[in-house]
Amino acid sequence: MMPLCYSKVGEENIIKKVGGSPDVKKHLEDLGFVVGGSVTVVNTLAGNVIVNIKESRVAISEEMARKIMV
Repeated sequence: MMPLCYSKVGEENIIKKVGGSPDVKKHLEDLGFVVGGSVTVVNTLAGNVIVNIKESRVAISEEMARKIMV
């Protein structure tokens, strides 16, 4: 298990755990980051991570990406 920010571009991962405070967890779940879901890193820009999740592209900060374990 590793944080999402360390996964390779183009590699499909399965979300194993979403950490953080209850508010952060709720926000990430609203964006589609749920345990068992599939996520693919599209690109990284200045620490921010762009991912494909549930047929959408979402940009999250590196801090948020560290809370998502794949």
